[in-house]
Amino acid sequence: LEEGTTVPFLQDLGVMTAEGKIVRTKFDKFRQINRFLEFIEDILPQLDRDKEVTILDFGCGKSYLTFAMYYYLHELKQIDVRIIGLDLKKEVIRHCNELSEKYGYKKAEVFWRGNIADYTGVNEVDMVVTLHACDTATDFALAKAVGWNAKVIFSVPCCQHELNRQIKNETLAPILKYGLIKERLAALVTDAMRAEYLEGQGYDAQILEFIDMEHTPKNILIRAVKSGNQKRMGRNWRPASSF
Repeated sequence: LEEGTTVPFLQDLGVMTAEGKIVRTKFDKFRQINRFLEFIEDILPQLDRDKEVTILDFGCGKSYLTFAMYYYLHELKQIDVRIIGLDLKKEVIRHCNELSEKYGYKKAEVFWRGNIADYTGVNEVDMVVTLHACDTATDFALAKAVGWNAKVIFSVPCCQHELNRQIKNETLAPILKYGLIKERLAALVTDAMRAEYLEGQGYDAQILEFIDMEHTPKNILIRAVKSGNQKRMGRNWRPASSF
């Protein structure tokens, strides 16, 4: 997305002025949106343009990136796309639906208030996006994506508490006694295990820097593309969702 080109949803979200200028205090958010769209541009060849492309956004929140995906794919790339957003907050869902109707985003109006693990609204999904889903909500989203045989998965994990509570190692005990170090190590190990799990399910997985560390410490993005080549796991292997 280019500064100077008026984008209605960016105005309503407070990122852009009516003249198309980026609000100074929101420039980091604008960069984050464009960075994410760059990742999506890389996987466009994986999407079947001969049919409706279904994207499910777990934990869509205020939908900065949900609307950005729709605008980029539908308006700029002319791809027939349907985006379903899922979030637990009733007020957030109501606001997102109002904005979607206002913009005329006819296939981005489906925002559900519900739990990731319980969602059964679709049978097949082309792309699953889960950004900052807290703790094991990310694992539930990844498991859902694998179950739907999604072609592409984007995940920016957040708040990896589950492994942090369980991780123990005598050799590393002198290091793990420092709470901050233990927290960061647990987060890195958790995300590595998630990537390994996806590779074991037939995906080519990458762990990438989403945005500069100076803007947010939650800057790891897991990008997985279905390849069909399953990586063999050790006999004691358990996926991240089974911690």
